[in-house]
Amino acid sequence: MRLFPFLGLPLLAVACATERVEEPAFSLRLSDASFEVREYAPTVIAETTVKGDAWNSRFEGFGPLADYIFAKGRDGEKIAMTAPVTQSPREKIAMTAPVTQRASEADAWTIAFTMPAGYTIESLPKPASLAVKLVEQPSRTMAVYRFTGLATDGDMEAAERALMRKVAGMGIETCGEAMFAFYDPPWTLPFMRRNEVMIEIARSPEASALNAPKVR
Repeated sequence: MRLFPFLGLPLLAVACATERVEEPAFSLRLSDASFEVREYAPTVIAETTVKGDAWNSRFEGFGPLADYIFAKGRDGEKIAMTAPVTQSPREKIAMTAPVTQRASEADAWTIAFTMPAGYTIESLPKPASLAVKLVEQPSRTMAVYRFTGLATDGDMEAAERALMRKVAGMGIETCGEAMFAFYDPPWTLPFMRRNEVMIEIARSPEASALNAPKVR
């Protein structure tokens, strides 16, 4: 049985609270029970990458991101918290001949907070920590599957399998790695939790090149 890391509870409560907080804007393209296709507007995220298993990485990544948005160790104003907190496998570049291939690094995870609408990558305060990066995300179309529970490794794996079965059955082509999103504070009962797994719907190579993320 896994024990919740209680030392991280105050930070997790801030990071996951969803009352009166902003969420990324999207247009709903399809809705079928727990499955949706959403077209997201461009956003800016603050992200950090940590090594370890999915469960512990989620909590370890909160520290430097919370320091950034609450202006700890940097100049500038505090930034309002948004939901959800996202988690995705870190991608590394493996050089091959004659092309470059992207592969998932299984023991590293990227944890991210979305910045409130109205900020740009230029207008946001510069992170004090080299562990935190600002990344400009272009508009993206995402296939999304909602699930409940504590979002343990097993919960996440089962949800990702369900998502991939759904998109495969619909003939939807995807790209990249699945990303997980968590919306609720830690005291929320498992069966009431709002979790999501999502994956980008593939675009043409030309469109992907034009929409490459900008990093600061």
